[in-house]
Amino acid sequence: MTLRQNNWTLGAYCANYCRVLTTHHMIEDHSVFPHLRQADKRLAPVIDRLEEEHHAIHEVIERVDQALVTFVTAPDGMATLRAAVELLTDTLLSHLSYEERELVEPLARLGFNS
Repeated sequence: MTLRQNNWTLGAYCANYCRVLTTHHMIEDHSVFPHLRQADKRLAPVIDRLEEEHHAIHEVIERVDQALVTFVTAPDGMATLRAAVELLTDTLLSHLSYEERELVEPLARLGFNS
């Protein structure tokens, strides 16, 4: 029972984390980015890249979901899950670094009211 509980807890944690991340990206895509795109046309290449990265991150999230299934169904499931989570970590760190570098100043200058 303990093993099953640990598997459930890990799955619930990953699902919640990925849900919050997806919600964050949806807010950016539907509210923040359109505001910035309209307020400063020069930001279009940055916003285009961030939107493309959101799609790529979604695909990585799908890989984590598949890896969670493998984790509980296959003997090498831990290695598969570890690789998927490491890929998500690397992808997010790169994305967030770029996003902060490119959007902190425009957001401070242009503001944002939801």
